Amino acid sequence: MTRNEDVVLIGEDVGESGGIFAQTKGLFSEFGPDRVRDTPIAEAGFTSLAVGAAMTGLRPIVEIGFEDFLTACMDPIVNQAAKLRYMLGGQVKVPVTLYTFGSGGLNAGPQHSQSLAAWFSHVPGLKVVMPSSAKDALGLLKSSIRDDNFVLCLMCKSLIGSREAVPQENDEFLIPLGKAEIKRDGRDITIVAVGAMVRQALTASKVLSEEGIEAEVVDPRTVSPLDIDTILESLSRTRRLIVVHEAMSPCGIGAEIIAQVIETEPKLLKSAPLRLTPPFAPSPFAPSLEKVYLPNAEKIVSGARNMMS
Repeated sequence: MTRNEDVVLIGEDVGESGGIFAQTKGLFSEFGPDRVRDTPIAEAGFTSLAVGAAMTGLRPIVEIGFEDFLTACMDPIVNQAAKLRYMLGGQVKVPVTLYTFGSGGLNAGPQHSQSLAAWFSHVPGLKVVMPSSAKDALGLLKSSIRDDNFVLCLMCKSLIGSREAVPQENDEFLIPLGKAEIKRDGRDITIVAVGAMVRQALTASKVLSEEGIEAEVVDPRTVSPLDIDTILESLSRTRRLIVVHEAMSPCGIGAEIIAQVIETEPKLLKSAPLRLTPPFAPSPFAPSLEKVYLPNAEKIVSGARNMMS
């Protein structure tokens, strides 16, 4: 916001209160009410406002408190923002960055724990990113704000409060959208993990390494557009694939990754690919049940052992 005066922030409780997770703390006092604006509880209304403001030259950042509430503003995102550039022959841009908090891990129940990245990955004109760490969140968010398209930054609630050294003073620290990262090198199996599942995959890879199985962990970072080339590069070495994410399996990111791999290199894999996801059921409230419901390092280790046996 210091770099570009056209960047404005709107959302519920983003002003003086500093955000529901203190993520906007200090911005209201630094940039004032003209650039940091609290809104009513009307997600469709203020998301539509952001789309219109973007068309006239601003770069709005929109906060939606929980990812589940994206269902309340589907029309401005899917029917307006994603399509206006196409409909008007490229004469307008819609540079909106919408960030929100989703997925499980905080025992928030079925209406506050959904992971909806696959829904929006089905819409041309949108970009969808899912950071797996504080450093990635910084670099991806900054790149999203500078992008000329509508970008959804889907933050995992279970990563809130995690600490990591980030280059706060480096204005040019950017992570390019659409580029995956290999978080750990390996030779035996490729684990593609999304969002908070990257940490689980890295934990699992340490256990597997002690057993002589070296897992390569790939973080897509951006799920749309998907960097399938980096995944294929990893698979050219390992030829075994596990995909793990917090959304359910049907029509999910894992299904898309596996489909693209098989379509591109049908003889690449040595064994059937594996998706590790929650069961096809709403997320439970009870901590004991959510622990069983979500994928974790133990389940990844078990899946890898079975694949290697």
